[in-house]
Amino acid sequence: MMPSRGGQGGMSSQLRSASFASASGSTTTATASARQGTLRRPSVGSRLSFAVSTAERGEVQNDNGHGIAAEHQIEEEIAKIKRYEDFTTIDWVQDAAREQLRRKSRRKKHAGLFDSGQLDWRHRLRESYDAAQGWIVVTIIGAAIGLNAAFLNIITEWLADIKLGYCTTAFYLNENFCCMGEDNGCADWHRWTGIAPVNYIIYIAFATIFACTSATLVRSYAPYAAGSGISEIKCIIAGFVMKGFLGFWTLVIKSVALPLAIGSGLSVGKEGPSVHYAVCTGNVISRLFTKYRRNASKTREILSACAAAGVAVAFGSPIGGVLFSLEEMSSYFPLKTLWRSYFCALVATAVLAAMNPFRTGQLVMFQVKYDRSWHFFEVVFYIILGVFGGLYGALVMKWNLRAQAFRKKYLANYAILEATLLAAATAIVCYPNSFLRIDMTESMEILFLECEGAEDYQGLCESEHRLRNVLSLLLATVVRTFFVIISYGCKVPAGIFVPSMAIGAAFGRSVGIVVQALYDANPQSVFFSACQPDVPCITPGTYAFLGAAAALSGIMHITVSVVVIMFELTGALDYILPTMIVVGVTKAVSELFGKGGIADRMIWFSGFPYLDNKEEHNFGVPVSRVMITDVVSIPTAGMTLQAVEQLLSKDSYQGFPIVEDEHSKILVGYIGRTELRYAVDRVKRERSLSPLAKCTFAISSSGLDSAITPMSQSATINFDSTSSTSIDFSRYVDTTPVSVHPRLPLETVMELFRKIGPRVILIEYHGQLAGLVTVKDCLKYQFKVEAAENPRDDSHLDEGQEKLWVLISRAAGWVSDKVSSASGGRIRLRDSLEQDRSALLRDRGTTAGNGRILDGTEDDLVDDEDGVELENRR
Repeated sequence: MMPSRGGQGGMSSQLRSASFASASGSTTTATASARQGTLRRPSVGSRLSFAVSTAERGEVQNDNGHGIAAEHQIEEEIAKIKRYEDFTTIDWVQDAAREQLRRKSRRKKHAGLFDSGQLDWRHRLRESYDAAQGWIVVTIIGAAIGLNAAFLNIITEWLADIKLGYCTTAFYLNENFCCMGEDNGCADWHRWTGIAPVNYIIYIAFATIFACTSATLVRSYAPYAAGSGISEIKCIIAGFVMKGFLGFWTLVIKSVALPLAIGSGLSVGKEGPSVHYAVCTGNVISRLFTKYRRNASKTREILSACAAAGVAVAFGSPIGGVLFSLEEMSSYFPLKTLWRSYFCALVATAVLAAMNPFRTGQLVMFQVKYDRSWHFFEVVFYIILGVFGGLYGALVMKWNLRAQAFRKKYLANYAILEATLLAAATAIVCYPNSFLRIDMTESMEILFLECEGAEDYQGLCESEHRLRNVLSLLLATVVRTFFVIISYGCKVPAGIFVPSMAIGAAFGRSVGIVVQALYDANPQSVFFSACQPDVPCITPGTYAFLGAAAALSGIMHITVSVVVIMFELTGALDYILPTMIVVGVTKAVSELFGKGGIADRMIWFSGFPYLDNKEEHNFGVPVSRVMITDVVSIPTAGMTLQAVEQLLSKDSYQGFPIVEDEHSKILVGYIGRTELRYAVDRVKRERSLSPLAKCTFAISSSGLDSAITPMSQSATINFDSTSSTSIDFSRYVDTTPVSVHPRLPLETVMELFRKIGPRVILIEYHGQLAGLVTVKDCLKYQFKVEAAENPRDDSHLDEGQEKLWVLISRAAGWVSDKVSSASGGRIRLRDSLEQDRSALLRDRGTTAGNGRILDGTEDDLVDDEDGVELENRR
C-alpha cells in the first residue's frame, strides 16, 4: 500500500505508539462509560456550548430510531486519534462528508420536531446558534488578536527604546510616551549616561540579553515559535498537519519572545510572526467549539480568516490583510471565507484602534498622510525603485537559502549562541549609523514623512546634509540587507516584512534626496517643467514609501495586497498609480529570477508536501508514470484478524484499498489506517476474539445508499453455526474513494489534489486497482524533472561552507582559549564546544530539507532544529 516514500507523511514509531496508547486509554474510558449508560465526559468546548447546542452532542434520532450518541462518540474518538498523526494531510473529502452527515442529522430532527409540533423557541435558538457559530468564533478571535497586537506593540516599543535611555518620570514609558507632544525629545527622557562609549556598551548589552532570552525561551518551551511561520501556515491551511505548531504554548512563547527579538535590534520584523500568533489564537479558540474541534477542514477556514487579521493588525490594513490571505496564504478561499476574513480583520483592527497603542490615533507607527500629488516625470525614478525591489528580493532569497543550509548543517546545536552573537554583532555594527540604531518601524516613520512641519531627524531635510544622508542611507541599505540574509531563519521569532520595507525605505529616501537635489540644481530644466514654482516639487518621503512597497513585493512576490496595504497606510488615492507601477515593475523583474517568494522557497527548503497553485506545469505524462504500483490491498473477505494486525504493525502504510479478491483486484473501497486501527482495538476490547477470526470488508447493496462516511457505526461480530467468528468492518470502509484512469494527465491529478484535497488518489483501470498516487509522488516527479532540466553542481558551495565552518571553529577555539586563560582554567568553553561539535557531526546529513520531501516517519526528525521537531513540542 502506501509506503513511506510515497505516502504523504506519517510519524515516527515512537510517537505513533505513544499516541495510540494515549488514545486507547481515552477510548477505553469512554467505552466503559457507555456500558454504564452514560455518555463520556464532554470536553471544555462541549460544556461551554451545551446550553444552546445540545443537538451537537448526538441527541438526534436516525432512521432506525436509535440515538446517534454512540456514532458521535466513535467519530470523536477517531478524531482524537487523528490529532496525534503528525506530518500527514487531512482528508478534505471525508471532512466534507462528515459535515454533510451532521447537517443531515440536524435536518431530520428539525423535521421530526416540526411534524410533532414540538419546535419551540429553544430549538430555534439552537438552530440559530449553529448557523451563527462561525461568526461568533471569528468575533472572539478578532478581539483576542487585536488585544494581543496592542500589548505587543507597546512592549516592543519600550524594549527598543530602553537600550538608548529611560524616562525619569515613569520607567515603564518609552521615549514617545515620555515626551508626548514634543517633537525633538524632552528633559524627562535621559540617556543612560553622558559618556557615548558607555552608552554604546549598554546598547550592546541590552541587545545581547534580549536575544539570548528570546532564543532560550523558544528552544526550551516552544521550538515552533522560531521564525516567521508563514511557510508552515500556508501548508497547514492547505491541509498539512504539524502538531504543536498552532498550540497554546507556541502562542504564549511567540507572544513573549517576539518583543524581545525585535527589541534586541536583530534585522527581523514582527509582521510575519503576527500572522503566526494570530493563527495560533484562532486555532486555540476554535478548539473550544465542537463544530471546529471535530472538523479539520472547517478549522482551516477559520485559520484563513486569522491570517488576514494578523496582517491587518500588523499594518493597520484590514482590506490588505484579506487580500494577503487570498493572494498568499490560502489555496482554497470561498466567498464564505472571504466574508469571515473581512469580519475578523475588521474586529481585530477595531480593537487595536480602541486600544490606540501609540496614542496618535494611528494603527501602526509608520502610518502617514500625503497631501501632495506626483508628476509624470517621476515615473522614471519609480521604475528604478521597482527594479531595485526585484533585484533585492532575488538577492536575499538566493543567499538566505544558502545561509539556511549552512545553519541547518553546522549550527543546529548552537541556536541560542547564534542568536546571541547575531544580536551583538548587529548592535556593534548598527549603532554608529543613525538610521540603523533606532527601531526599524521608527526609522520608516522618519523616512516616510514630508519635511515640512515634521521632525527633522539628523538633518534629513537640510540641503547642506544631503550628501552625508545619502551615503548614510545607502550604507544602511547594504548593512541591513546583509544582516537580513544571515538573521532571517535564526531560532527566534523573526519576520522579513518590516526589515525588507526598512531597506526599501532607506534606498527610496536616498533616491528621493538625489532627485530633489537634481531639481534644486536645475529648476528651469524641461524635465522638471511640470513643477509649480511656489510648491515643493519633490517629496523624498514618497520615494521611501514606494521603495518599501517595492522591497516588500520583491521578497514576497505579492502584488495586489501590497498596493492595498500601502494605500491604507497613506490614505492617499493619488499614489495608487505610482504604487501599482512600482509593484508591477518589481513583479516583472522578480519573475526573471524564478517564481515564488521567500515563503514558497522556504516550503521547498523544508521539504513540506505542498502543491503551489501559482505554478503551471506541462509534464506531458500520464499519472501511470508517477503512481505506486506495489500496493498492499485487503480483500473483502477471508483475511484473519492476525493478518490485519500484522499490516497495522508496519508504519509504511497509511491506508489500504479494499478489493473483491487478490486475483481480480476489483476495487471496492478504501479504509484508512487510523479507522482500521481504531476498529480493531474497539472490537478486541468489547469481546475476546481468536487471532484466526475472519474479517469482512464487503459492502452490502443496502449499505451503498446509507452511510456517507466510513465510520458511522462500530464493527459487527457475527457467529455462524460452526461457532467461528466473523468480524464485519464494512461500516469503516470508504465506498467512494477518489479514483482516476491511469491515462489521466499528471497535471489534472495535481489539480484534483489542490481542489478536492484527498489524502490519496487510487488508480483504477477497467474496475481493477492499478496503483495509487499521493501529493509526495507528484512533487518527487516534479523535482526530478526540474533537476533534469536545470542540472546544478553544488560541490563548490559545500566546499565554501566547509571552509567557513573551519574558520568559525578556529575563531571559537581561539576565544575559548583566551577565556580559559583569563579565568585561570575555571571556565573551559572548549570542552562544551567539542561536545556540541561531536553531536553535530553525528547528526550531520540526517536533517530534512534541500528539496527532500518530508515523510514524517524518519527517526532523525527528532534532532532536527529547523521547525520539524517531534520532541519538546507543547
